[in-house]
Amino acid sequence: MSEVVKLRTRADIEEEAAAWIWRMDCAVGAAGDRQAFEAWLRQDVRHRRAAAELSAVWNGLDALAQAKRDEKIATFANAAKPAFRRGTRRWWLAAAATLAAIAVGALWLRQGRELQTLATAVGQQRNVTLADGSIVTLNTNTIVETDLRRQLREIYLRKGEAHFQVAHDRSRPFLVHAGDAVVRAVGTAFEVRVLGDQHVDVVVNEGRVEVQAVPRNRPAAAATVRALSAGQRLSTASRDYAVVPISAQQLSSELAWREGAVIFDGEPLSEAVAEIERYTDLRIVVSDPQVAALRVGGRFRTGDVQEFFDALQAALPVSIRHGTAGMVFIEPRPPPPQ
Repeated sequence: MSEVVKLRTRADIEEEAAAWIWRMDCAVGAAGDRQAFEAWLRQDVRHRRAAAELSAVWNGLDALAQAKRDEKIATFANAAKPAFRRGTRRWWLAAAATLAAIAVGALWLRQGRELQTLATAVGQQRNVTLADGSIVTLNTNTIVETDLRRQLREIYLRKGEAHFQVAHDRSRPFLVHAGDAVVRAVGTAFEVRVLGDQHVDVVVNEGRVEVQAVPRNRPAAAATVRALSAGQRLSTASRDYAVVPISAQQLSSELAWREGAVIFDGEPLSEAVAEIERYTDLRIVVSDPQVAALRVGGRFRTGDVQEFFDALQAALPVSIRHGTAGMVFIEPRPPPPQ
């Protein structure tokens, strides 16, 4: 199966969306800008989704700004030298170049405490180095909040998937709160993914962590604690929270998203499509159970879904049909005419 070449169309759309949100939010445009903005939204379903993603980030950061209106924002202080107008959100917009990628952080320091909000949009990844030297890598459509204090480092993975390269500091435990679990580390490297049902998957690629799992439907139940070492994984979706060893090849595949890739090795097409959907606004439907059961393999770029479709058509007896409103159907290839 051929390797996919990454396209840049999503970045173009997100830059346009950032510019439009800036103009609408600041009210710097003429009266006709609202009609022009609405026309832009109607041109492509991805326009509306990109604008919605950026607006959601704006709203979340605006709540932080309201609470901390009188404090400087360290992340943007150097980039935003002009005086900011209180009572508005315009000072956030001084960082429009950063937000064009829709990977946003809000940071402040008070009494030795650092709070930060990080986010990525669909199809994007981002690396962030925290004040303690730890590195957080966010995968597609992810929100992370950090709370670093003198005695404790706490991370809240609200949605999505993130990899943590933890700076060694035994005096300050590093806790990741995600779904129905808390992951504790001192100096190690691991990734955590929040699933749709608020279960989590944890994979360790360096060092050792402890996972404390509490069923969300039984919050009063005693927590179950499991220790994981490098080359092991745990899913809180399993009944007994079993620790499962994974090979070096499997580990490499699990972490391939940090290089902008996704790797399949014999998974059913239905599972492959579910993974690819995480990186696109398209809704992909496999219309036939036999097609859904076909096994796929290969390394694909997360940013180029069309090349994924092309590779499927070249290797499998399927055809791709594009419908309306961002729908794509994977169907059995019709037999050739007699």
